[in-house]
Amino acid sequence: MLLGIEPRLCKVCQQGLYRDKTMLRGGWSRCTVCDEFVHYSCLASGKVSFLKARPRVCKSCRTVQTGTPPSTAEKADTPVAVGS
Repeated sequence: MLLGIEPRLCKVCQQGLYRDKTMLRGGWSRCTVCDEFVHYSCLASGKVSFLKARPRVCKSCRTVQTGTPPSTAEKADTPVAVGS
């Protein structure tokens, strides 16, 4: 009896982990904190920006560990012109 293969999703970017898409683009690795598979590009950076931190930790677990909010573009409080 054959069981259906369930696709795995990256925990950080929510995109599929397929060999045909990720093999030539860095692949994937398992986060040592949450034990989930994530794209290599979704792992936290190390001391040098193009190298990844060891042990392997995903970006979402790194933000929880450091206590900093995720880097999102904050909106500036600029007044909006009403009526013209």
